[in-house]
Amino acid sequence: MWASCFLLGVRLVLFQAASSCWGQEDVNSMLAPQAGRVMALGEWEERWQEDRIGFHQPQVHKMLETNIEKVLAGRTAVRFFFPLCGKAVDMKWLADEGHSVVGVEISEKAIKQFFEENNMTYSEEPVPAIPGAKVYKSSEKNISLYQCDLFNFSSSIEGQFGAIWDRGSLVAINPRDRKKYAALITSLMANDCRYLLDSLLYNPELYKGPPFFVPDEQVHNLFGSSCDIELLQSVDALTERQRAWGLDYLTENVYLITLKSTSVL
Repeated sequence: MWASCFLLGVRLVLFQAASSCWGQEDVNSMLAPQAGRVMALGEWEERWQEDRIGFHQPQVHKMLETNIEKVLAGRTAVRFFFPLCGKAVDMKWLADEGHSVVGVEISEKAIKQFFEENNMTYSEEPVPAIPGAKVYKSSEKNISLYQCDLFNFSSSIEGQFGAIWDRGSLVAINPRDRKKYAALITSLMANDCRYLLDSLLYNPELYKGPPFFVPDEQVHNLFGSSCDIELLQSVDALTERQRAWGLDYLTENVYLITLKSTSVL
């Protein structure tokens, strides 16, 4: 255990030291093994239909539990946004604590399972602003889940949010769509929004994804111009499941991202 922690620490120090010297060319070189990887929305729906959802966690995510006070920052009744929410039990946990939740997910099965597995009744209605989309609303909790392409969602639908929990979203979207994704996420951030981002580091030569490799340098490239970024936690997340993918290490990083304050003249 001590040896694995030491090696993880060495990797992080070397990675962070190197990243401070990297330019865009270096980042592109790192991302090259997965740059052309594309997952169609239909493939995600198939995974849900076939119960190939190893990414789903049946318990509240430890990274969220550990860092929730930093996300809330003393606030109550915070509006949370969950991009690519699946049937994350984190949503009920936050709603039980008095917060409201809005999620977006392409799989109707995932959304219905969320409500059914948590013994919630729900209503279903179309979303006029998004052709073909539906919104499912809990009758007991302040939870609204939109079934649609994430990139068809916008602040015109539900306004902006005080918090975002991004576990398995940035690492799931196609690498070529990350700039568009970052623009969408920042547009959904209220001035006091605290965005908790979970990302993964591993050798992308060994596994094609998803989940995809998202280096620290790219997190800064995507959000650094408009946001302050703080690395809150970095843990060794390698399990037998990832070893079966061919990986020899997996580091899970959690960042707190907040909009930069603008001076008022």
